[in-house]
Amino acid sequence: MRILGIDPGTVVVGYGVIDSEGDEITLVCFNVLAYSQHSPIGERLSYFYNKLSEIISRYQPNAVAVESPFMGKNARSALAIGKAQAVAILAAANKEISIYEYTPTQIKQRVTSYGISSKEQVQEMVRLQLGLAEAPQPDDAADALAVAICHLHEIHLNNLLTGSDQEIG
Repeated sequence: MRILGIDPGTVVVGYGVIDSEGDEITLVCFNVLAYSQHSPIGERLSYFYNKLSEIISRYQPNAVAVESPFMGKNARSALAIGKAQAVAILAAANKEISIYEYTPTQIKQRVTSYGISSKEQVQEMVRLQLGLAEAPQPDDAADALAVAICHLHEIHLNNLLTGSDQEIG
């Protein structure tokens, strides 16, 4: 199974692709898409949509996992990230790929087994689970890989709870 994880943003979007066969996770690729913060929001979102559509076409994931915005003290920021999240969801939906959304707490819980882990702890667990010499950089790409790994762990947990061995996505 191939999973594309996306860490949405309005200036930088992180993405990471992993493959899973049995208990083995393999890194396919990771990177970020960046666009000038001084450009109009519509221009940035269009760019991210087009680039994510290209990534989906190139890597042919079975599922796309997207981080949901955190609704903290800054509602304006969460709403802006929600727009980028919608673009990621639309890119996957237009390719008829299953989409899954996870909150930051769910991602931390599935990747580190601790829902309030630090960013550094999450990155270290991503590094360990993918067998990398060092944590992926930049942070947005590492976060996207964490989203993909979260979805993979969610599949395994659902299979344990239902007694099945189906791939979700």
